Amino acid sequence: MEETNFNSMQLDALKEVSNIGAGNAATALSIMISEKIDMTVPAVNIVQLEDIIELNSEEEVAGIVIRVLGDITGNILLVFDGNRAKDIIEKLTGMREEVIGELGNSVLCEITNIISASYMNAIAQFTNLHIIPSVPAVAYDMLSAILTTTFAESCQYAENILDIETVFLDDTQEEIGAHFYYVPMPGSLEKILKSIGVN
Repeated sequence: MEETNFNSMQLDALKEVSNIGAGNAATALSIMISEKIDMTVPAVNIVQLEDIIELNSEEEVAGIVIRVLGDITGNILLVFDGNRAKDIIEKLTGMREEVIGELGNSVLCEITNIISASYMNAIAQFTNLHIIPSVPAVAYDMLSAILTTTFAESCQYAENILDIETVFLDDTQEEIGAHFYYVPMPGSLEKILKSIGVN
């Protein structure tokens, strides 16, 4: 996915904030399941909607959506492919769901609550911006369909989307990857960078 209109200093600043958020999320998840969980952010990219849809057009995923309200508005979308969603539910519950049901949905929502709150709190601490996440909702569909629904509900969105690659590691160091997308309303991502001081 191509980076657009943002320089390396801006991306490094976003990655630094994201790593702080990932560390806070890992601590919260570890406490929740009484097992060590590490989270890393291998890369932070600024991508465009058509790039995401083009690369993932036929892939069915579990997408958990949270609306972001306050000084920077938009949507958060945490995406696992189907099997990885089942893997992380199994890690957190000890049970394998071949068809994800109510328990699995609750697990995915709770994970998204923790991760989004951790990332948003890290951004808020760096920027002094007021950010309020909504209650999450789970959807199982092609990523392009989930994105279209998300944008239809929000009525508008910025050209640039923040893609925070996220990797979960348990005590066996087995990796489970995910993508954490912040889909901002116009001007919100620029407001974050300006508040961090790297506009």
